Parts: sequence; C-alpha cells; structure tokens
Amino acid sequence: MIDEGTSAMPKPESTGTQRDAASPATTPGSPSPTSPASPKSIAVWVLVGLVGALGWGVLALSRGEEISAAWLLAAALGSYAIGYRFYARFIAHRVLKVDKTRATPAERLDNGVDFHPTDRRVLFGHHFAAVAGAGPLVGPVLAAQMGYLPGTIWIVAGVIFAGAVQDMVTLFFSTRRDGRSLGQMARDEIGPVGGVAALLAVFTIMIILLAVLGLVIVNALAHSPWGVFSIGMTIPIALFMGFYLRVLRPGRVTEVSAIGVALLLLAIVAGGWVAESSLASTFTLEKETLVLWMIGYGFIASVLPVWMLLAPRDYLSTFMKVGTIGLMAVGVVIAMPTLKMPAVTDFAARGDGPVFAGSMFPFVFITIACGALSGFHSLVSSGTTPKMIQKETQVRVIGYGAMLTESFVAIMAMIAATIIEPGLFFAVNSPGGVIGTTVQTASEAVTHFGFAISPEALAQAAKDVEEASLLSRTGGAPTFALGMSEIFSSVIGGAGMKAFWYHFAIMFEALFILTTVDAGTRVGRFMLQDTLGNVHKSFKNVSWKPGVWLASALVVGGWGYFLWVGIKDPLGGINQLFPLFGIANQLLAAVALAVCTTLLVKSGRLKWAWVTGVPLAWDVAVTLTASYQKIFSEDVKVGFFAQRDKYQGGIDAGKVLPPAKNMDDMHTVVTNATVDGALSALFAILIVIVLADAARTCLKAISSPESVKLSEVPWTESKIIAPAGLIPTAQEKAELAAAGLDSGGGRVKEPAAS
Repeated sequence: MIDEGTSAMPKPESTGTQRDAASPATTPGSPSPTSPASPKSIAVWVLVGLVGALGWGVLALSRGEEISAAWLLAAALGSYAIGYRFYARFIAHRVLKVDKTRATPAERLDNGVDFHPTDRRVLFGHHFAAVAGAGPLVGPVLAAQMGYLPGTIWIVAGVIFAGAVQDMVTLFFSTRRDGRSLGQMARDEIGPVGGVAALLAVFTIMIILLAVLGLVIVNALAHSPWGVFSIGMTIPIALFMGFYLRVLRPGRVTEVSAIGVALLLLAIVAGGWVAESSLASTFTLEKETLVLWMIGYGFIASVLPVWMLLAPRDYLSTFMKVGTIGLMAVGVVIAMPTLKMPAVTDFAARGDGPVFAGSMFPFVFITIACGALSGFHSLVSSGTTPKMIQKETQVRVIGYGAMLTESFVAIMAMIAATIIEPGLFFAVNSPGGVIGTTVQTASEAVTHFGFAISPEALAQAAKDVEEASLLSRTGGAPTFALGMSEIFSSVIGGAGMKAFWYHFAIMFEALFILTTVDAGTRVGRFMLQDTLGNVHKSFKNVSWKPGVWLASALVVGGWGYFLWVGIKDPLGGINQLFPLFGIANQLLAAVALAVCTTLLVKSGRLKWAWVTGVPLAWDVAVTLTASYQKIFSEDVKVGFFAQRDKYQGGIDAGKVLPPAKNMDDMHTVVTNATVDGALSALFAILIVIVLADAARTCLKAISSPESVKLSEVPWTESKIIAPAGLIPTAQEKAELAAAGLDSGGGRVKEPAAS
C-alpha cells in the first residue's frame, strides 16, 4: 500500500498538488462549466424549475383543504433536478475541481479484496443500498406527526444544500487520501486532540446507528417466514452475481443485472409460497434468533472480498429499492391520492405528540436524518465507496446523486404516512400506554388528539391487510406499508390486494435496511483498523487478515450488544434508541462537515468554505439543542435522566410502573435510560472538542498558510477510461470506442512491446 504523503498548502483555487492546477476542470464529455447553454437546454430547465415552483406554491398556499400528493412529488422532483444539474455541478467543477486524469485508490491499490475499480453503475447501486437504510423510511413517517409541510421542506432543502453536499465532498477528500476513514482524516487534518475525539465519537456513534438499523429489521422480520425466506435468498443470488461478473462473464453488467432481477422477483414470489407451505415454521424466527443470525451475517459480509457478496448484493437490492419507489411514484400520479394529514398539526407548536415528544425545532430535524442530512453516509463515503470508485469525476453521480435518490425515498415515505387517515396514523404509531390495547380505547384516545376514527374503522383497517391488529405498531415500517398498500391497491388489484401489498412492503423495508447493516459493518471495520493502525502499523493494511477478523468481531459484537438490549427493552427498543440514533447521526454529520470545511480551508479554497460551513452551523445548532434537551429536560417523555429518575423512584418505592411488568423490567428501563443519557452527553462533549480543534486549525491555516500540511497522496496518472455519469455522453462514447472499451469503461491496454 502506498503511504500517505504530505504537501505544503497550495495557492488558492488549487486542489492540493501541482498537477491539479493544470488539469482540466471538466468532466469528460461534458461542456465547460462556463460555456453558454443552448436555447433548448434553457427551455427544458426553465420548465423543470416551473414545475417545482408550482408544486411548492400549491403546498404553501393550501388553507386546510386536501390537496393531491402529486403536488408534493412535483415540488421534490423539480428541486432535485435543479440541485443536481446546477449546484452539484458547481461544487464538483468549481469547488473541488475533480480531475479525470488522476488515478483513484481503487486503481492504484487494486487488491481484489477491499480496493477494486468498480463499474459506476454497480458502485452507484452499492453506495445507494449502503446509505439508504431505516432512516428514509422511518424518520419521515414519525415526523408526519407534525404535519406534511415541515418534514417535506427539511427533506428537500436539507438534501440539496447539506446532505448530498456532505456525501460528495467527503467522498472526494477520502478518495484523495487512499480511502481513509472519516475519523482518520479528522486525526490527520485537524490534529491529535480533535482527531482522537473524532475517532472515538465516530466509532461509538457508528455502533449505535448499526444497532438501530438492525432493530428495525428484527421487528419487521420476526414471525415473518415470507420476509425471512425472500431476504435470505438474496445472499446466494448475490454470490452467484459476484462470481458471474468476476469469473464467468467479466464486465457483463447488463447481462448479470437481468439475471439477478429475475432471480430476485422469483425469490419474492417464492416467499409467499413458503409462507403458505409446511416450510413456514422453519422460516418463522423469534427476535433472539434473528439477532444471532444477523450478527453472523454481518461478520461474514465484512470479511469476504467486496466483489463476492457486498457489491453485487447491494447492486441487486438497489433494483428492488429504486424500482419499488419508482412504481410507487407512478402510482401516486395515476391514483392521485390526497394528503389527509394537515400541513402543520398542533403538535408542532405544543411538543406533546404521542409519537414522539418535543417541539418542531429541533426534533423534526433530528427525527428526519437520512433523506435530508445523515452522518452515517459520510462513513460509507469514506469507507467502501472511495476504495471502489473508478474516476474522481464520478463523485457527483455517486455521492450527490445517490443521496438525492435516498431523499426521494424519504419523500415517498412522507406521502405514504400522510395519505392514510390521521386517526389511523396515530393509532398505529402511538404506544400502547397512551392509546390502550383495544380498538375502543384507541378510538377514544385518538379522538382526544383531534383526529376522530371509529373502533369499526380501526378493526377494518387491520382486517384489510390480514393483521390481527394495527394498534401501536410503532417504528414507522407498518405505517409505510399501509400507505404503500393504499397506493398500489388503487392501481392494481383493488381492496382485495391490500394484504398482499402490505406484506410485500414489510419485506421490501427489511431488504432496504439489511444492506446498510452489512456495508456499515465493513465500514466500521475499516474505521477500527484505521484507529488501531495508530498503535500497530499492520492494521493500516485494511486487508491484513488478522486485523480484518479481529476488527470485524469487535464491530459486530458492539452493535450486537445494543441490538440484543433493544429487543429486550420494556419501553420498546425503537422508542428508546431512535432519539439517540437521530442525535448521534446528526452529530456525526457535524464531524463530517467540520472535516470537509477544514480541508477546504487548508487546501486553499477559503472562499468556498461556506459550501460546507453553512450546513455545519445549522447542524450544530439543531443537534446540540436536541442533545441538551434529551440530557437535561425534566419531562420524562423527553429527558433520558428524567425517565431514569422516575423508574428508579418506582423501584425505591417497590412499585412497578407501566409499561414495565415486573421489577426486572424496571431495572432494565433504568439501565437503558442511564446509558442513553450518558452516551448523549459523551457524544455532545466529543463533538464540541472536534469543532473547537477544527476552528483552531482553520484559523492557523488562514493566518499561516505556509505552515499547512495536507495528508493527500501525490498525483498519479490514471490508466482507466470511464464515463462520469450513469449514461455516457457522445464524447465519452467516442473516447471509449477509441480505446476499445464498452460503456462500463476499463483500463487502457498498454501497447505491446516491439
């Protein structure tokens, strides 16, 4: 492996090396950023802008009447298109100055295990599948308690100006540093104090995030033979695809994609057959068994070569993820369902909502992390993806583009949650201690919230999807499934197909999330190896077998512990861990944005530091406010320590407080609340240390630019030709054809020696 080099701070506007100053600033085949647009192009983008503006106008000006969900769709898609075409392009070419002539670590350090140049289409699938987990499905559903408008604004504005920017910039800087992890980049570029704090914060936060993602999967797959079988079959299918591309038919991405999708659809259909057969009991697993299987799978996925399981499985999953969400959007356009939830509910101001306690600021921005701004993405952008990317010019489509795609998933989750009756929404998402256990008590409680629904309607909703009850099915996944079944049944099959589409959606969500757990475990392994490499140099080689096995075992053991605790929590693991998940995730985003801002300043891009500095300031204000409230609030629904004191008081008085059923449950609540509160405080302290040290480093770089050192590897000429986007331009096609390569690109063959 090539060691990291150091270089003095370059002149402003340069990219950190002498070579970059002269290298082209345009993506291969793309027009110059300064070239004038054609009249046709101007007309198209004006039309796109008008569609988005019209959608936002209808959403903003509605006054209590129900409006079509299609307007929400138009507002989001128009905004995404404008953001990708103009803002992402500006950042890639003007701010980062991506260089198509520079070899990436995947090309220079290719070892077939962790470093491996990967077709951009496969890598887009891997990256999207790795980052798109529980967050974009669960967060928007929970935040719908506040109404559809606050969450929608944050999802769209947050991703364009913060989330997608973080992902792309982190990916770029990690690619320039041999795929170094976020924590290691913080240590190298900010300094030992902030760096050590960042390493500790990033790793511990990572463990919590993976545990919560795993908890959502366990809740969705428990006692579901259909889901367990279908998702289990994606593993051998992915292994087949990996060997097909590596050994049988190298480079045949389209071919293997068709085979993989066909096998995936067969697995989904076969899951229904299995659920109705004598094999159902074999695939009906308890939560404890699922946890053990997931820990084992996470370890294996972390140690196998990336081409064998991880990349093809994520690529395969992406077809189902994007395909299903795309069909759902088409269903919205055809069925034109109306948004039944108010634009803004009274809970937004009062902060006493039954789904989660807390006011709109800061908790909407904490609850909706993935889909708008997610620190977890920075771990993938500095983990597996920079070790697989073919060209620097692909950071825009993979980093920014994949995040926009995930944000679209969050928009569809918001639509799913808000097109069902509000009374049903609150009955499904409110804890049993609030609404009771019968349709009568639930109806009374929900009516008291201001959203009437009859006991008969609640019973019929459960009957329609062939469930015994939908009451208190918290966690977001059942609500998303209800909304999806409502949309799909309106287009295909009618009310008689609601049950099929509901259970299909549950299985879809589990598949959606599992790909994040396996990729996240591998990223956690990279992070831990980078950290241990500061103690023992052998760990710096991320493919060193003893280090791979030890680090993988420690990572799965860490998140496995919190996952086990989560399924045993009397208050419901998702209710306890999701607030901590949201805070930890956004604090992690603060680390990533701080590192990116520091690197922009150190590399001579001070005038562009606002690109990451502005979202950093917003994220810090929101997250530290939420952390303070979760630590110090005296409201037992909000504050972790207040909750601990309440149940400890019950223990001291010899009383069992609901929903605990015995003293063991009481002690479990006290322990979990104490751990959650302590972790919230630890995370906040570590982030403040990182921010303070980053500010010190930036001020030093501005005042003494000659003293700055960058941990950026030297420029090396690339021998790979590959398109920058998913679809090659005419110029890129000509370049590929001249080199004798297909649309996937590849290494230029050296001329034979005479």
